[in-house]
Amino acid sequence: MTASPGRRVLLAAPRGYCAGVDRAVIAVEKALEQYGAPIYVRHEIVHNKYVVQTLEKKGAIFVEQTEEVPPGNIVMFSAHGVAPTVHEEAQRGRLATIDATCPLVTKVHKEAVRYAKDDYDILLIGHEGHEEVIGTSGEAPEHIQLVDGPEDVAKVEVRDPNKIVWLSQTTLSVDETMETVNALKNKFPGLVSPPSDDICYATQNRQLAVKQMGAEAELVIVVGSRNSSNSVRLVEVAKLAGSREAYLVDFAGEIDEAWLEGVTTVGVTSGASVPEVLVEEVLQWLSERGYGDVELVKAAEESITFSLPKELRRDLRDEAAALMAERGGSGASEA
Repeated sequence: MTASPGRRVLLAAPRGYCAGVDRAVIAVEKALEQYGAPIYVRHEIVHNKYVVQTLEKKGAIFVEQTEEVPPGNIVMFSAHGVAPTVHEEAQRGRLATIDATCPLVTKVHKEAVRYAKDDYDILLIGHEGHEEVIGTSGEAPEHIQLVDGPEDVAKVEVRDPNKIVWLSQTTLSVDETMETVNALKNKFPGLVSPPSDDICYATQNRQLAVKQMGAEAELVIVVGSRNSSNSVRLVEVAKLAGSREAYLVDFAGEIDEAWLEGVTTVGVTSGASVPEVLVEEVLQWLSERGYGDVELVKAAEESITFSLPKELRRDLRDEAAALMAERGGSGASEA
């Protein structure tokens, strides 16, 4: 690495893969190894362009709808989770399934089911159209209404202001979420909070590291894809923390050298679905331009791991073939 006097990089820790993403990506790789290609995946397994392209080269096929998967095949559900209706679609389509939903998202799904069973109105804080929000809403569609930020609070209506609870998309900004919660509590003092924090530990830790570097770094580069909610939030958090500029890039080649003008300290981090190789390429790019002095900004230790989906312990190819035979026809030629 080369360094110019006065120029440095602040490197966030933790950054990159969280336990849920690591589990989901390994699940696709294990499924391909165990069952052979193709393995169909409904939506991007995680929101990262590089990861999706890498898995496609290995034999994964990404589809937007379950109906796109030929009968008698295996389909995996992404880390963001799906609604119960999607499981039903897979069953009707004679598909064997692997559920790679992040356990922290599953926790929110279970909370939604529990509060709906007790007849609560559920206010889901999240971004409209995000796969995770669609999946959670599908657990109790008659009870859930989306609140997409503080500006949505004015139009929220409930049946009983003393029987409402808020839940959250796991990848939001902590500060943004609490701003919405506070606005909801001002309107509904009886609002119940979930039994444990819905925003994922990894999202919080990555935001905390960026907050610590934001006051010192004139520029923050966040490695991540534009459809990654937690990566987009890191850019917002960096600016709020005091960084003059913050940008989101998928690859080092997207960095504009003009961003470095007048900059002595660059902060670097990555979203929870970003492999470390992409961060290393950014560090190399910066080093070649005199930013070779790298200091770690450590906000938390992470040791959480999740076991792989239980479906990987079964012979899903035989299971898919049995589904075809049970309902007539063979799926072998449709793979």
